[in-house]
Amino acid sequence: MSEFALRYETWFRLPAVLLGMGPGVSGVTVGAAGVTVRMGWVFRAEIPLSSITSAGSDGGRVGGWGVHGFGGRWLVNGSSRGLVRLRIEPDARAAVLLVPVRLRELRISVEQPQALLAALGRPA
Repeated sequence: MSEFALRYETWFRLPAVLLGMGPGVSGVTVGAAGVTVRMGWVFRAEIPLSSITSAGSDGGRVGGWGVHGFGGRWLVNGSSRGLVRLRIEPDARAAVLLVPVRLRELRISVEQPQALLAALGRPA
């Protein structure tokens, strides 16, 4: 099992901690069967490894920090750097603010994006 910390901008750490989604309660875990992504109580996803159809570095722009999404596409980030994009099929289940949502694409900011990709068997 491998653990990866979410990346947070310095200015965003305190607000994230106060909202219950700071570094101490967030991260990505890659295990034998799947990937767990969490950002405090605000976001949690369990993704079977067999459902990840692609994974790669993501240099796209972000419009905010935290948890954002619609229509199965979600951004979970504390930074606009270190982004990794996962494409998922069939859709996985996630929870945002404890409400179930579907997940077909996930963008996450992590401290070690290359190490996460390697753990997923998709080195960049």
